[in-house]
Amino acid sequence: MVCWPSLVGRLSSRASRSSRELWTILLGRSALRDTAQIEAELDRHCDRLLAGLSYYKPPSASSGDKLKADKEVVAPLKELGLRISKFLSLDEQQSVQILQSYLQEDYRGTKDSIKVVLQDERQSQALQLKIAEYYYEERLYTLRCVLYLLTYFQDERHPYRAEYSKCVDKLEKELVMNYRKQFEELFRTEAPTWESHGNLMTERQVSRWFIQCLREQALILEIIFLYYAYFEMGPEDLLAFARIFKEQGFGARQTNRHLVDENMDGLVDRIGYFSALILVEGMDIDFLHKCALEDSVDRHQFANAREVCQEMDKLLLTLGDIPHHAPVLLSWALLRHTLCLDESSHVIRRLGSIAIQQNAFQYMTQMLKALGSGGNNCTASTARMCIYGLLSFVLTSFEEETLGDQQHLINLACEVFAAPNLAELFWDTEPTTGLAVLLDNNCGMFPQAMAPLLQLLSALISDKSTAKKVYSFLDKMSCYTELYKHKPNDILSHEDETQWRRQTPKLLYPLGSGQANIRMPQGTYGTVMPTAQGYLVRWHYSYSAWTIFTCEIEMLLHVVSTADVLLHCQKVKPIIDLVHKIVSTDWSITDCLLPITSRLYMLIQRLSSVMNPPMEVIASCVNTLTVLATRMPAKVWADLQHTGFLPYSVTQITGIVQSIRAEGMQAGSYGNLLLSIERPQGEYSVTTAFLRLVITLVKGQLGSTQSRGLMPCVVFVLKELLPTYHKWRYNVYGMREEIGCLILELIYTILNLNPEEESQGSPLSLQTMCTHCLANTEAGQAVINIMAIGVDTIDTVMAAQPNSSGSEGSGQSLTQTIKLAFSITNNVIKLKPSSEVISPLEQALTQHGTHGNNLIAVLAKYIYHRHDPALPRLAIQLLKRLAMVAPMSVYACLGSDAAAIRDAFLNRLQSKTEDMRIKVMILEFLTVAVETQPGLIELFLNLEVKDGAVGSKEFILGEWSCLQVVLEFIDSKQQGKYWCPPLIHRAAIAFLHALWQDRRDSAMTVLRTKNRFWENLTSVLFGELPAPSDITEKSVLETCAFTLKIICLEIYYVVRGSLDQTLKNTLKMFFDKKRYEYWSEYVKSLVIYMTEADTDGASTFLEFHKLISAWRMFLVLATSYEEVMYLCDCQLRLQLLHDVLEATKVLLTVPSSVPCLQMGSMLATLLLILLKQWRSTIVNVSKILDPLDQILESLSQSNQYFMEKTKAKIYSAIIITLQIKHLRVSDFPQYSQMLLTVCETIHNEAIVLLDQTHHALTTDAGLFDDKDSMETDCAPRLQHKDQKDGVCVLALHLAKELCEMDECGDHLISITRKVPFLPAMLSTLELSLRVKQNLHFAEASLHLLLGLAKTQQGAAAMGGAGVLPSICLPLLSVYQLSANGTTQTLGSSRKSLDAPSWPGVYRLTMSLMERLLKSLRYNFLTEALDFVGVHQERILQCLDAVRKVQSLACLDEVDHTVGFILQLSNFIKEWRFHLPQLLRDVQVNLCYLCQTCTFLLHSPKVLQHYLQVKNGDAIPPAILPRQSKPAQTPTKQQNTERDEVEQRAMLKVQSSLLRILSKTLAAIRHFTPDLCQILLDQSLDLAEYDMLFVLSFTTPAFDSDVAPSFGTLLATVNVVLNMQGEIDKKKEPMSLNMIPLTSTEETKSLKALLRFTMENCFYALISQAVRYLKDPSVHSRDKQRMKQELSSELSTVLSSISRYSRRGAPSSPAAALLLSPPNKSTCSMSKSCPESQEPLIQLVQAFVRQIQR
Repeated sequence: MVCWPSLVGRLSSRASRSSRELWTILLGRSALRDTAQIEAELDRHCDRLLAGLSYYKPPSASSGDKLKADKEVVAPLKELGLRISKFLSLDEQQSVQILQSYLQEDYRGTKDSIKVVLQDERQSQALQLKIAEYYYEERLYTLRCVLYLLTYFQDERHPYRAEYSKCVDKLEKELVMNYRKQFEELFRTEAPTWESHGNLMTERQVSRWFIQCLREQALILEIIFLYYAYFEMGPEDLLAFARIFKEQGFGARQTNRHLVDENMDGLVDRIGYFSALILVEGMDIDFLHKCALEDSVDRHQFANAREVCQEMDKLLLTLGDIPHHAPVLLSWALLRHTLCLDESSHVIRRLGSIAIQQNAFQYMTQMLKALGSGGNNCTASTARMCIYGLLSFVLTSFEEETLGDQQHLINLACEVFAAPNLAELFWDTEPTTGLAVLLDNNCGMFPQAMAPLLQLLSALISDKSTAKKVYSFLDKMSCYTELYKHKPNDILSHEDETQWRRQTPKLLYPLGSGQANIRMPQGTYGTVMPTAQGYLVRWHYSYSAWTIFTCEIEMLLHVVSTADVLLHCQKVKPIIDLVHKIVSTDWSITDCLLPITSRLYMLIQRLSSVMNPPMEVIASCVNTLTVLATRMPAKVWADLQHTGFLPYSVTQITGIVQSIRAEGMQAGSYGNLLLSIERPQGEYSVTTAFLRLVITLVKGQLGSTQSRGLMPCVVFVLKELLPTYHKWRYNVYGMREEIGCLILELIYTILNLNPEEESQGSPLSLQTMCTHCLANTEAGQAVINIMAIGVDTIDTVMAAQPNSSGSEGSGQSLTQTIKLAFSITNNVIKLKPSSEVISPLEQALTQHGTHGNNLIAVLAKYIYHRHDPALPRLAIQLLKRLAMVAPMSVYACLGSDAAAIRDAFLNRLQSKTEDMRIKVMILEFLTVAVETQPGLIELFLNLEVKDGAVGSKEFILGEWSCLQVVLEFIDSKQQGKYWCPPLIHRAAIAFLHALWQDRRDSAMTVLRTKNRFWENLTSVLFGELPAPSDITEKSVLETCAFTLKIICLEIYYVVRGSLDQTLKNTLKMFFDKKRYEYWSEYVKSLVIYMTEADTDGASTFLEFHKLISAWRMFLVLATSYEEVMYLCDCQLRLQLLHDVLEATKVLLTVPSSVPCLQMGSMLATLLLILLKQWRSTIVNVSKILDPLDQILESLSQSNQYFMEKTKAKIYSAIIITLQIKHLRVSDFPQYSQMLLTVCETIHNEAIVLLDQTHHALTTDAGLFDDKDSMETDCAPRLQHKDQKDGVCVLALHLAKELCEMDECGDHLISITRKVPFLPAMLSTLELSLRVKQNLHFAEASLHLLLGLAKTQQGAAAMGGAGVLPSICLPLLSVYQLSANGTTQTLGSSRKSLDAPSWPGVYRLTMSLMERLLKSLRYNFLTEALDFVGVHQERILQCLDAVRKVQSLACLDEVDHTVGFILQLSNFIKEWRFHLPQLLRDVQVNLCYLCQTCTFLLHSPKVLQHYLQVKNGDAIPPAILPRQSKPAQTPTKQQNTERDEVEQRAMLKVQSSLLRILSKTLAAIRHFTPDLCQILLDQSLDLAEYDMLFVLSFTTPAFDSDVAPSFGTLLATVNVVLNMQGEIDKKKEPMSLNMIPLTSTEETKSLKALLRFTMENCFYALISQAVRYLKDPSVHSRDKQRMKQELSSELSTVLSSISRYSRRGAPSSPAAALLLSPPNKSTCSMSKSCPESQEPLIQLVQAFVRQIQR
């Protein structure tokens, strides 16, 4: 508990709570809500409630001595307590208790400031005055608690009725006696003086004391009145009260009446009211009436109390003429008249006449209005019941004519009927008794005197049953009363003129034909009652009064422009008021009243335009339409538009600026009435009605069209009413607050409309306009001015209220207005579009003022408000919003008050009885402040350096640190107690999560050192939660979620070895107690419950979502920190994976709402991560694939757009699963169905992508293409529209994986017959290539086609689908500039080889052509030749590119191109026939390519130079190490690392060159004569084969001017031999390790490749040599020279081969092509068997011997 132990003392040692705290508990505004807690509090404080004000004792010597001896109270407090004791005349010990309570609850300073205050005399005096105010409030709260108990102890609807009743039973016997004594003491006590109470007791303080005295008197009398409303008063008690009240003059003759001023008149009157009511209630007139009806008056308690009655007679006869005496005299006269105890009729007549002369009925009406002004509270209702009994008996006992003006009786009756249930009671009474007499008499005067009857009937409507009775009563009237000045001619009468009879029918209203009218038939009889004005005739005629009302309104419409308009308005207004009361009570009668309500629109229109508009009538009409608008807003709005009453626009509203400027808007009739009538007069009935009408229409959700029509009304309010209403003239107190409250209620309603329903596609809505107007105009400043009223003003207004309850009145209206202003500002900030420009509203909210005058400080000080807990809560909520969005420091705005405000926040936060919602809001505010308000959060954290060491980084919690309270909230021992409910726990954990998320290291360090911190924090994770269907407090789920996130953040940011040991133990316990299994299962149960109890509301499962999201984070982190989190068990991992998979399956396979599907998408992401990270734990792939297949099947039937990402995740998961273990089709039962689903998806997605691409081309513009692999200049790049993780692309990849499982290709062929996905895919691919868009789709499509082409059936299906037409020509766009169509310059690319690119697409196309030609051979030959013919320029350029560019991308393209040429070279005759020139060019380029590769492989230093200098940095990005910043002076180690990186990069290039060289030589082999034919001298046409190599034996050059020669081939053999030798020596030189040799298989593969290259090289060399020798065109000298050179070179090579062969060599993949017999061994030759050398060596040796001859 946060306190000031050194100064204030032990606050917990106070004997009991403060009275205000007890009052808060009784009202249910505290944390104590349980009935047992309420009962305990009442038992604890019962003695204080019984004692009342006598609980506070006067000073005494013994109390002073005890205080001086009390060592727990420090000396400064003792001294101040003694001064307070003298000033307040209060017991010394109680004075100290009051002081302590004040410092704890109301003091607005810090502990340091109180020391200064006590030392400064002036400040000390000011403190004493504030404590006096606090003491006065405590006395009043004591009385209010008793009053509250008496109010509700018999109310069955109150939740604590039983507890209140028990307490009242304890108080019953002595309560009135004690309180009566206190009342006498109060009005007899002499006023304090400065001599007796000290210098502080100035005249002002004396006046303040006297106001307090009057308030306490009024409260005590109110308590006594309520008490006697439930308990009987004895005659002696009545006499005693009468004497007391006479002595006091019913409040007028106070002992200190010289102190009374006009401000106290309300309190004095209130004392008089309750004095009169107590006496009337004590006479028990209700029981007397009952006894009189039963002729048993002797049962009344006064029947046998003659002496008391005589004393009362004497006492009452001597009363003065004070108005308060009137009801007492009337009641006593009625009592004496009924009892007839003696012959005292003269006394009765005298008392009765005095009561009538003193206007008893007027007084009682005034009294009931005054008591009920604060609302329909219990005291007012009880007073009405009391007066009802009196009035009912008076009307039964006395003639009406003797009681004065009947209008006063009607006014009083109407006021009485405002009490609950009295209207129902009235309709059940006899029509000849009580108040029914009034109704009967006024009914006989209808419609001549219409207003009294309608006024009475309006008061008799309280619910639907009474409304129907009133309607039926008026619908069946039996008499019609008229006044005639002269006798009409069409009348027959009796001789005595007492009865008339009509001779002709009469039209009662001269409205003309066709109008609503009523006709009195011929022969109607009427009773004549002569009057001074003429003849009053009551016609006996049945009719409906509702028809009369319709005619009256119609008549008013006819005379509206004449002088009779005001007279008719007086008749019509009660009609409209009655209709308003009926329709607002019972809607079912509305249709019957349609003739009246339909005329209200015209009435408003016409009355608004007269010279002196009847404002009350217009207001009544508008109020009635407001009630109608609650059920049919559209109709009311449509009809109102034609009246011109509301503000309107003459032009169409198109924009916010236009609407705010009110361009083209007119104020309407209402605007004219406001400016010309209401504001000058100070009466605002039409304005309040207008505001209620607009509020109702806005709530009616009219739609976008009508909402735009309402916009002028709202603009008028925002521009004309809100900024200026506080400056208007007002005649009625409280009207300003009412109008302000209505204006803000309208704005609040607009800002809380559903934006989707309100706008309905319209960009301009009421909400948007209202938000913009408040943010940018003076309307916003007006709202700020309301918020800036401040807590002090509210306290002053509350203190000035005369009513007792403190829950109704002007103070509450002001509080409600400020609360609305808070909510409005909060919503405006939330709804305002984000912008870099600060709006005027935000600027005004955040500007720094001087001396604490800025708004932020005012908002923060609302924490001191204690009357309404919602006010500080909303203020804190607004502070939280401002802290989130506003660019300002709350700490700086608070200035010097910051520490004091912090203390107030923490005092309320740590109070165990404080309202829970305030605590939660404070914690939420601090949670936001952690991230956005560093200064403020440091103030609240209050961390102090340990031991005060300078420069020390070790902190401890300060005395006023919020962390102390938070640690109490998370203490596992405190959970479940009333002061720490789940919501508080959740808010505390959320605050800690904010600290961890924002990395508040100092606070985290301190928290980690706290004992049992991790244990308390994680205790919620070790508990057992109820089943999802049984959860009542969902905040527990959020608590668990935040706890999991804190653990994740701690593990992620803290070095593994530095984790707190307690946390390590907790994680170990988490594993040991099988909490992984528990939470995984619980999360799965949450998911299942979500799908079973699915709703469309996203907020319903918000807590579920948070917990599942936190669990996802926990598992994702566990994949990287398995040891730390004890998640190394493979079985456990597999179980968690299967639970996630099952939960995902439940969410995505059951038809669900959007929140459930979004949750499924989130779990799909988690599943994807777990599959990637834990793939090694998966043993049975089928158990993963089966659910994934079901999910995929379900998602494929979903059309929601937002499910696309989820589908993509499932595709990725399936792909990963398939890659874990190679499956056969027979291992996967769902293979066919999945393949069908995927192919259907490809088909559909390809069509959609095709349409989108067409649309993009027609609307705008294609995207810039990626840079070519051989480009040197960078081209601009934009993001492509297709995505690599999109559904379409991933479906293609999945199809490829599935195809690889089908080794024979049968399944795919059957699918292609069902789903034509290949044509759709190829069509989209064709367009994509042509326009160079959809890169990822194109690449994935080609990968799939490559997979299909592996099988003969797949290749045939592709050929049948027309793969070449779809690719061949469109592929030109991939590498050609669109401007002129010329081929791009070959260059280098620094892009990673694996990154998607258009050159990569070209390379894939080359591979596809190669594979198709290999599979289909002659069936695809024509297409292959077409392809090579179309792309010959690119092919030739590619073959020549190695000399210029040695990047991996370039070499990869060359590799693919040579591979395609290799396959095509098998068909050399067809190629020569169709493309002879191209064939020759290709042969030449291949020879040059062979020369270039040989040169680069032979000269690694030259290659390294080219890579570094010519091509720039050729190191692939994947190889380069990441460095945040290059060092200025690289060290030797850094240079070594750089060299190693460059070395690895060059080895990759060498590996590519070797592959290209091997394929090039294999292709050249097909372009040279067959070796068998040419050696065996078979018939061979030499003209078919060109000379490929020139007759030269020089070393190969890099220059293109040097033609490839025999020297090139020999050099190639030498390069290969050198590589083989180095492999055998197990070296790793730069010319050897093209790839890391990690296994024996890789070494063998490399050796085989080298052997293959050498064999093809020898083959080409020998074939070309024999071709030269047999060519007749070659000179014999050249042939001889060639033999000599070749023999010499080959001999050298053979000797090298011989040495190498002795060490062993691998077999060549082309060994089967040699001349050796099929059964000849091709294995390695041993040293001991030189005669069994390889056929290759034998061939070369034979060739050498042949040419040496």
